[in-house]
Formats: sequence, C-alpha cells, structure tokens
Amino acid sequence: MAYLKRYNHLKVLAHLCFWMVSLGVMLFLFYYNEKRVHFDLVILIKALVTNLSFALAVYINLWVLIPRFLKQKNYVFYIFWLVALLSFSSLFIQFLLIFPLRNVLNVGDRFRSFDTNLHAAYFSATLLYVVITSFLKFIKDWLALQDLNLKLARIERQKLEAELKTLKGQLNPHFLFNSLNNIYSLSLMQSEKVPDLILKLSDLMRHIIYDSRENFIPIEKEIEFVTNFIALQRIRAADNVRISYEISGDIPPSKIAPLLFEPFIDNAFKHGLPGTNGKDYILISFNFDSPGWLHFHIENNYEWLEEPIQKKESGIGIANVKQRLNHLYSASDYRLKIIHENHIHTVTLQLKLK
Repeated sequence: MAYLKRYNHLKVLAHLCFWMVSLGVMLFLFYYNEKRVHFDLVILIKALVTNLSFALAVYINLWVLIPRFLKQKNYVFYIFWLVALLSFSSLFIQFLLIFPLRNVLNVGDRFRSFDTNLHAAYFSATLLYVVITSFLKFIKDWLALQDLNLKLARIERQKLEAELKTLKGQLNPHFLFNSLNNIYSLSLMQSEKVPDLILKLSDLMRHIIYDSRENFIPIEKEIEFVTNFIALQRIRAADNVRISYEISGDIPPSKIAPLLFEPFIDNAFKHGLPGTNGKDYILISFNFDSPGWLHFHIENNYEWLEEPIQKKESGIGIANVKQRLNHLYSASDYRLKIIHENHIHTVTLQLKLK
C-alpha cells in the first residue's frame, strides 16, 4: 500500500513537471515571437490558455480515446474522434484568445480574427503533444507489462520447481523401496547382478537429488540416468517381456531439461506389463540423427482395463513434464504426441537441444 501511494505521488509529480516545462516553452515562444523582454500579463495568459488546451486534448486522448477505441481496436472511431478533438482544441485556443481576452484585457488588435493558418499551427502543435504523451504512455504500459510478465514467469518457475520437488519426493521413496526390494530378492539368490544394480541405483539417486537441480543439464548425463533407470526397471519385468532400448546417432554436447523422460518410462513399466499371454513389450528409443534435435519414442501394450489409467497419464509426473516443456522451450522447439489406440500406448517427443 505504501509503495502504491508513493508511486501515485511520483506520477502526479511527473505530470506537474511535464506541464511546467511545457508552460516554460510556451512563454519562451510567445516572448520570442513578440520580441518582449519584460513581464507581460497577456503573454502569460496566452501561454496558460494554450497549455490548458494541450492538456485537455492530451488527457481526453489518454483517459477516453485510447482505452475506449484504440485498445479495443476500433481504429476508425479512434482516428475520427482524435481529429475532432484536435480541431476542437485548436478552436478552443483561438476563440478563447480572440474574443474574451480582447474584450476583458482591452488589447484590441493584438489579437487577430480567426486565421486558418493559425488553426493549422495549433492543430499540429496539439497533435505533437498527443503523439509524445501517447508514446510515453505506451512505453510506461510496455514496461509495466514486462514487469508483470517477469513476475508471472517467476511465479510459474517457482511453481514448477515446487512441482518438480514434489515429483522427486514421490519418485525417491517409491522407486527406491521397489528397487531395494528387487535387489534384495536377487541378493537372496546370490545373483551376480546385485553389485552393479546397487551402483546404478546410487548413480540414479545422485542424478535426481543433485544433477537435476539445474534447468538444463548435459544430454549425456540424462541419457546415462535413463539407462540406469531402465536397468533397474527391468528387474520388475518377467523374462518373457520384450524390452527394447536403443540409442541411434552420436550423443551431442548439448543440454536438455532433466527428468523429462522418466515419467513416460515409469508409466510404461507400471501399466505396460499386464501379462497378456506373454506378448507384453516396451520399446524405448532415442534418435540423434537430426542435427540439433532429439527424437524420443516409447511404446508399450496395455489391457483395456488399464486405459482409464493411461488417459490420466500418471498424474503429476507427465503433467509436470508438459508444464516444464512449455516453460523452458518455445512452442516451435518441441512436439509432444501421446496416443492410446488398439491396446498400444505411444509417446513421441521431438525436442530441440540447447
């Protein structure tokens, strides 16, 4: 509230300063044109009347014409009423100077009768004031809009960061416990895979907790995370499930937003292993053949009973991915397509690398 009051005071002060400068310019021009060196009440009144007319045109334009017509894109009406306003302002100056002041101050022929050239001059001068003040208003509105956009972007970023932390919080205990249980089961069978899986789990948790703090990380780190994530997810799959994971092309030294693929992969392993006659499959591929672009594709089968779950797209995880894509990338930098057809769930993401 105090900030708003201070802003309003500064705004009023700025307007007063503008019109004081304008009055000074008017006095100088009138004194110069009439070659006066001493104080002259008539010239002061002329400057005040001219300034008043300019102010009238300026504020009617700022407070009425621009909000009511220009901002509503009624350009024809705006131009019509602006011309009418400028004409009225010019006539206001002349007739107020010609008739009342000539009679009241008894200055006689110091004021001429109506002059079309003088009318055109006052019309142009008023137009100049309207253009200058409109430009200043547009600059102020643009700066205010940029400030608002920055605040909204900051709020959106904080919201996304909070959601990402929530996603990590959900992923960490859930995935950690499942992985540890699976590794424990393998250890009971004295499987040789246990040490390697523990190392992968350690690397994966390090990536989630530390590496993914940044908005963008090296694509190589994210691919390494995905590889470890898939290796740990394979533990929950039966031996007859076909799981294909491919990387085509050379991984470039580019950057990418972290944890974009994990919700899709987790979704595939969670809902894509219904156990339908040994025909379950999950296909995951990364393609770097197009320079500067990454093509991610994941496909899995599912039962009809699982379709409502698929349509929810695993809640906060995939919703968070969509929001972060929208926030961190422009609309032309990515294309995300999610399809559920004929017992097949497919996700395709084409992403421009940073």
